[in-house]
Amino acid sequence: MSSYIGYKQSSPITSIISTEIRHNFSPLLKVYKDGRVERLIGQGVAPASVHEETGVQSKDVDVVSTPKVKLSARLYLPKNATPAKKLPLLIFIHGGGFMVESAYSPQYHNHVNYLVGEANVVAVSINYRLAPEDPLPAAYEDSWLALKWVSENCDREEWIKNYADMGRVFLGGDSAGGNIAHHMGIRIGLEKLDGFNFRGIFLNCPYFWGEERIGNESSHHEEELNWCPGDLWRFVSPSSKDCDDPRINPRMDPNLSKLGCEKVLVYVGERDVFRDRGWYYKEALIKSGWDGDNIEVFEVEGEDHVSDVINPQTQSGIATIKKVAAFLNQ
Repeated sequence: MSSYIGYKQSSPITSIISTEIRHNFSPLLKVYKDGRVERLIGQGVAPASVHEETGVQSKDVDVVSTPKVKLSARLYLPKNATPAKKLPLLIFIHGGGFMVESAYSPQYHNHVNYLVGEANVVAVSINYRLAPEDPLPAAYEDSWLALKWVSENCDREEWIKNYADMGRVFLGGDSAGGNIAHHMGIRIGLEKLDGFNFRGIFLNCPYFWGEERIGNESSHHEEELNWCPGDLWRFVSPSSKDCDDPRINPRMDPNLSKLGCEKVLVYVGERDVFRDRGWYYKEALIKSGWDGDNIEVFEVEGEDHVSDVINPQTQSGIATIKKVAAFLNQ
């Protein structure tokens, strides 16, 4: 595991010198033998703005600033928000295999704008630290700090104070972000947070796995993947013994029943390698004795991993965002 120490971000000079690859997780990331990390996607930054198509406003806030951790978030406010009718608050956690993308990348900025515009909610999008420079549990720790910031600042931060209904707070995320959102839901159930009522969670193609293959996972790996999700997990979480770590396999979590919300919505794509894990999650949560009201899994025919994030304005993407929007407004 010592090989996961000492990674450094890519630079133009080292990219010319170093060509030998140690870890290849294309199309997400490559790590070279000199320790250089080359992120292949998610490096761009979209500025906070007023979104042209939806009229959603956004702004950036500092959450934590210490010598070790500099954590920020992007806040979103829908076009017709008014203090007279406060809106649900969504805390959103982006995906990217724990390694790429950010709350500010064009893909996630665009996606959250469409989601906020359709659902008419206030949103906080967390910009957590990434592996391998900051391996897990850094992303979990950052997300918890962001949740605490919301709890402690709901009467101070203008957009949250004036427009958000703290009695209707939701967590959500896609892929790795879905994994993180799930674990934040467990932690809220165990530790509680003052200042808001955690109503529900949506998991978009959540990144869960296990040592034993289920459903069609083996055939997906052979036909479509350059790397196995289990290999990626061991890379981003070098302290994990295997893929039955409760952080990647919820069925192994003795605290699964503590998920601290009333309802859960899980989206899976028919062609996604993680599809069966979404259905498996529903089964495990019910068997755990969780006392929530409802868990629903909906599967989108013909779609792959997080298709609504990648293409939010296709027919399928729009339908999925509408489904999540309805969930946030029940």
